[in-house]
Amino acid sequence: MKNDEENTRSASPGAIVIGGGPAGLMAAETMAAAGIQVDVYDAMPSVGRKFLLAGKGGMNLTHSEPADAFHARYREHQTDLTAMLAEFGAQELRAWADGLGIATFVGSSGRVFPVDMKAAPLLRAWLHRLRQAGVRFHMRHRWLGWHGNDYLFATPDGEQIVPADTVVLAMGGGSWARLGSDGAWVAPLQQRGIAVAPLAPSNCGFDVAWSDYFRHRFAGQALMTVAVQFGQDDGTSLVRQGQFVVTDGGVEGSLIYALSALIRNRIASQGKALLHLDLAPGKSTERILQEVTHPRGSRSISSHLQSKVGLDALKIGLLRECLAMDQYQQPALLAAAIKALPLVLNAARPIDEAISSAGGVRFEALNEQMMLNELPGLFCAGEMLDWEAPTGGYLLTACFATGRRAGAGAAAWLKKKPIA
Repeated sequence: MKNDEENTRSASPGAIVIGGGPAGLMAAETMAAAGIQVDVYDAMPSVGRKFLLAGKGGMNLTHSEPADAFHARYREHQTDLTAMLAEFGAQELRAWADGLGIATFVGSSGRVFPVDMKAAPLLRAWLHRLRQAGVRFHMRHRWLGWHGNDYLFATPDGEQIVPADTVVLAMGGGSWARLGSDGAWVAPLQQRGIAVAPLAPSNCGFDVAWSDYFRHRFAGQALMTVAVQFGQDDGTSLVRQGQFVVTDGGVEGSLIYALSALIRNRIASQGKALLHLDLAPGKSTERILQEVTHPRGSRSISSHLQSKVGLDALKIGLLRECLAMDQYQQPALLAAAIKALPLVLNAARPIDEAISSAGGVRFEALNEQMMLNELPGLFCAGEMLDWEAPTGGYLLTACFATGRRAGAGAAAWLKKKPIA
């Protein structure tokens, strides 16, 4: 009887996952649940490093908004992702976390967090469950490409060749190379004829040509309670309210990240992008004009704007930075600028500074099970696919959903193959 069990175990199908982030781990869990032996390979000393970093400011797992609004966050790739998100979306992700003993709650912004706000307890519980399911982990194994039909890895002990005919690639995008997402997988896939959209920064900051005075005076300060207006190609204007940070070389932060795809694309097509800032979103232009023209006595214009309009030093500094002196001193022009201050963005910050990346393996190169049409048995998941989303839990949710679909596809593929 023992020999029969050993023969069954050694003959059971196996698969490998390359990439130990959320998408790869979800693919591994899905395959292990189907009775498949899974080996996970990752270039870093431990898995989930970017996941842990994302949780340092509060682990934003997903978002509670209605499904239609949620799916729309993926913009032109909504169609590619909707079916997967319908299978494993925000509610399923919360239930999955609860199954690991991690309770979640909905914050005032609609974002969903673990009760303790931390990523590490969730990852520890997840890895424990994966190991109990028989998943094996191989750290410091950097995928280099193929050696014939086998997979070639660089390891501390030299190059290693791993045979495998069922593989899930979940190697991340091109941001945060120090945490493992360096986009090095692009070249090997392209050499095999796989269509890959160029990687580009997403949820990123942008360069602005600040004066030396403004840079030295205000870099690092947050611009609070401001609205941004962006003119779209169809003639409509997109308006978002929130906050962002002035950096030494430009701007970054949540309000900028929310528009980063549009800004990046505008710069690519026109060489620059123009935003208009509403520095007093709670007041009309007419009211501001009344307050600006109110007699100020011996007070300076800056003191007058602070007391009557409620502008802080940073907003006043922005006005001085972006307006000519004669405009700054004309009440009508000043009031108009407070409601629509033009700000020119010149370039996206480098991809390695970005929170995430756009581009990747094109969906038309994949079937519905996330298997590459040109390389049967090879599946892709996570941020290495050609999609992007704003921060707010949307990135993680799609990584989980695509990992689950790829894992299920790989399991179905493997189950159909005869055991050698």
